[in-house]
Amino acid sequence: MEKIKKPELLAPAGDFERLKAAVYYGADAVYMGGTRFGMRAAPPNFDDDTLSKAVEFAHSNGVKVYLTCNIIPNTQELTELPSFLENAAASGVDAFIITDLGVLSYAKRYAPDVEIHISTQTGVANSESAKMLYDLGAKRIVSARELSMKEVADLKKGMPQDMELECFVHGAMCVSYSGRCLISNYLTGRHSNKGDCSQPCRWQYHLVEKTRPDEYIPVEETKSGTYIMNSKDMCMIEHIPQLIDAGVTSFKIEGRAKTEYYTAVVTNAYRCAIDEYMKNPSADFKPSDWIVQEPYKISHRGYCTGFYFGSPMQDAQVYYDGGYIREWEVAAVVKECKDGRVTVNQRNRFFQGDTLEIINRGKEPTEIVVKNLKNEYGETVDVAPNPMSDFSFDCDIDIPLGAFVRRVIDK
Repeated sequence: MEKIKKPELLAPAGDFERLKAAVYYGADAVYMGGTRFGMRAAPPNFDDDTLSKAVEFAHSNGVKVYLTCNIIPNTQELTELPSFLENAAASGVDAFIITDLGVLSYAKRYAPDVEIHISTQTGVANSESAKMLYDLGAKRIVSARELSMKEVADLKKGMPQDMELECFVHGAMCVSYSGRCLISNYLTGRHSNKGDCSQPCRWQYHLVEKTRPDEYIPVEETKSGTYIMNSKDMCMIEHIPQLIDAGVTSFKIEGRAKTEYYTAVVTNAYRCAIDEYMKNPSADFKPSDWIVQEPYKISHRGYCTGFYFGSPMQDAQVYYDGGYIREWEVAAVVKECKDGRVTVNQRNRFFQGDTLEIINRGKEPTEIVVKNLKNEYGETVDVAPNPMSDFSFDCDIDIPLGAFVRRVIDK
């Protein structure tokens, strides 16, 4: 039997705190954006100084850094690109993620030693496109998101042998799956292909007849109205064998604009799922139940598997509303654990007697009951009500600093 190559786990890093969460919870590589030329303008991202520090931190922990240069720039914007690429190369980034051929040309000219990865926005769906991009200097393809598992496997088989294939496995999905969308530009003037999408696909829509401008007609007869473009999130955590068998080199988690908690939980879940599979690979492998449940303990929309197992016509959209499902929340972050007590910095209110969960790196969460709760002045209290204040309670287990403590949200 041919030895199975362990896939790379690629996690998002919207700022330094999310970078640390991705590294701590097991990412092999992270992708991040600078303050320009990236497709996520909302996160803090990384300027030249923080990018160098981020790369140094990641590399010191054996983690690679891929920098997004994936907007579609106009000619004027290209004039600012050479210095950006040179500074990024000097910081030590391992690869650029690129959509536009002009940007690719500049990357080869101004940062020739940095690998080139082709963004999903380029829409690579066949091996001939991959071969052409390989000849232009690309090391890796991030496949179009519209491909089935068989099409992914066919793409990989036809690619040059030393070319890598990266695929999205988790996170929010754009209704224009590979990302080239102009709805935001048209409705709000915010350019979706320059990192400033206003996400109008998540809005609720009605029809308006020209002669009756104040009368809103439902597109679908439900009390909730209709969210005609609101795609479900992707979750492929139960399909590790199929992805590896198809030849996927890198498992990519969406979410540079998501929270540090999201990054930690999802990265940890996929790390554990991959590691479990590699210990005992089989075609019918399923991760442990606790791993499968982890993606449901973050803010998420309903989950689907995208196009991997056929057209998702019956199961791709969220019709009920435009928001997230939130059943768990971060109660606190651990600051200290010693002498039978744990001190935490509070994020959301929790109570004496609550059962909380500690998110452990590389293993199942641990439950702990809040007993002998005290505030930062050592006074006994019944509730921890103040965000960013310190509280402590009894603890007979060792909890690492920085670990997230979560609770079920009160109904």
